[in-house]
Amino acid sequence: MPKRLIKKYIPSQQAIKDNKYLSIFGRHILAPNLWHLNKRSVSGAFTIGLFCAFIPVPFQMLLAAGGALISKVNLPVSTALVWITNPLTMPPIFYFAYSVGTWVLDTPVSDIEFSLSIEWLRNELAVIWQPFLLGCLICGVVAAFIGNVLVRVIWRIIVVQSWQKRKGNRLT
Repeated sequence: MPKRLIKKYIPSQQAIKDNKYLSIFGRHILAPNLWHLNKRSVSGAFTIGLFCAFIPVPFQMLLAAGGALISKVNLPVSTALVWITNPLTMPPIFYFAYSVGTWVLDTPVSDIEFSLSIEWLRNELAVIWQPFLLGCLICGVVAAFIGNVLVRVIWRIIVVQSWQKRKGNRLT
């Protein structure tokens, strides 16, 4: 069921071929695992997408897309997952990452008032960059690992249930 739902929103191979913006990638964009939904492709996409979600840079989707192209994992899933850190969730997620970094480095948590400005980036980020980036790295690796394992486990459970259902239907 989830596979059919996701497949409904993934573009067809012909639509990808005809898209003028994707033509710069040539035939690499048509690699089967970039668009197919299988356990390896989706679990790898979760790994890349969740890791890239914790990278504190603009255009995380480009990083996830590049990682998906290199790793030949599902492109739409990996790029969609970076939206876990959207403008609403970014402050608490990145504050949590900063807290993890301060805990690992055993440094005190600074009382920070966030403001999206060049001054704030120059002054405040210069003070907290080490625990912040370390926390982002740790959270990204942990989220990527957990996401990969969960997808594989859930995928296996769904496949086993499907086999059992088919087996039950044959016996009746």
